[in-house]
Amino acid sequence: MSLWTSLEPASSTVDPGGSVRVRLRLRNTGDVVDEYRFEPVGDVAPWTVVEPQTLRLYPGTTGTVELTFSPPRSPDAVAGPNPFAVRITPTEHPQATTVPEGNLTITPFTEVRAELVPPTVKGRFRGRPKLAVDNLGNTKLTASVSGSDNGDHLSYDIHPGNVQIEPGRAVFVKATLKPRQIIWFGSKEQRPYALAIQRSGTGPQSVEGTYVQRGFLPRWLATFLGVFMALAITFVMLWIAYKPQVRTSATEKLQEAGISTLPPSPSASVAPPTPPSPSAEAPAAPAATESQNTSGAAGGGASSEAKPKESAEPQEDTAATAVTQLAAQDPGRHICYRAYLTDKGWTKPVCDGAMAGTVGQNRPIKSLNLATSDTDGTAATAFVYYPQSTDGKGHYNGPWKGVVDGADLYIGSTKKDDPYMLGFAMNVGQSKSVVCQTTHVHNEGWHGLGCDEPGGDNYIFGGTLSNLLWLEAVKFTV
Repeated sequence: MSLWTSLEPASSTVDPGGSVRVRLRLRNTGDVVDEYRFEPVGDVAPWTVVEPQTLRLYPGTTGTVELTFSPPRSPDAVAGPNPFAVRITPTEHPQATTVPEGNLTITPFTEVRAELVPPTVKGRFRGRPKLAVDNLGNTKLTASVSGSDNGDHLSYDIHPGNVQIEPGRAVFVKATLKPRQIIWFGSKEQRPYALAIQRSGTGPQSVEGTYVQRGFLPRWLATFLGVFMALAITFVMLWIAYKPQVRTSATEKLQEAGISTLPPSPSASVAPPTPPSPSAEAPAAPAATESQNTSGAAGGGASSEAKPKESAEPQEDTAATAVTQLAAQDPGRHICYRAYLTDKGWTKPVCDGAMAGTVGQNRPIKSLNLATSDTDGTAATAFVYYPQSTDGKGHYNGPWKGVVDGADLYIGSTKKDDPYMLGFAMNVGQSKSVVCQTTHVHNEGWHGLGCDEPGGDNYIFGGTLSNLLWLEAVKFTV
């Protein structure tokens, strides 16, 4: 070995979003002038900078390079000890590679983001919002969720009441809001409320929303019923007060004519006719007359001579049309999808595990079109390139979008100047199925298969977070 190395210090600690420097000393113990190239390796290599990247040493001389570690303040910078190493390759003897190793401890931090979906819910007897909780820190998050409002107008049924979220993941907490008093008549009323996330040792983090409680019966119907009851009571009172007295002189007239009002004897009575059977069929409708048929034929002849209308433009072949046709042939759970490629446009829809997109053509995906059958719908959001990023990552370009089974869901954008997609987050309905995905990322190849959790309480992320990469192809199954 013609090289001596030393890390000073061998172990360091750094805060996410900060930086720390480690000095690497080396001595050329050989007998020739050599040039050394330095390359960081390991999990922390993307956040490591070596200066200078090459160093030329004469025999017996010592040189120094500096390693600067700058982990981002994101879930990727996992808290705890992280080993690192530097590969040193001599130019004169490339086979004599040296890899000094050290340890970098990243301090933990906690960051939670929560959002109500939707922020406003409406109902007469209950409302069902969802609370999306994202763990943006680099440690596991354990918290409880509770609800409150001014005036104690609502009761809360929250499931799950306690959550545990890994770094970079998110969960959906389902809440059922029930008003303590029902509005039987009248207009709707707004009930502001808040769902609070409580972590150990910190104050609660509240997310505010609004429950719009509707009246059981509209105001106009209450007014109508009140007027109707008043009129009915008035009519009854008038009837009682002025009941008409009906008298007849038929008896006197009969007696004057000498005719008895007694019924005839039974022997002279006539039996009543037999009532029709309830099952008797109704008579058939009369057939059209010959003149009507002749008139219809003449009208048809006149129509046949008219110039036919031009055919409509063919309908676009979307994911919804594909999944509808597939479900008609093979009922059950299916997912169909297509991709909008840069400088190329929409691909043909594919279904159930087939590839949408390209591999090795450097065509980023800008938008995805998805549709499902028999999954209680689907929801998704796009993670796109962010030119103003300060941590080397993209961002989500809007709230979640959701559709029912058989409808088209679009995420991302097909506009020329809008950013391309780095990844996506999605899930399917709550009761029947989960969605699984695998993605092809530029310079990384196909990622492993990932699925969301049953029940719809979670979602699955596919793609990459890095602004330096992009999404090229996708495969989905349900």
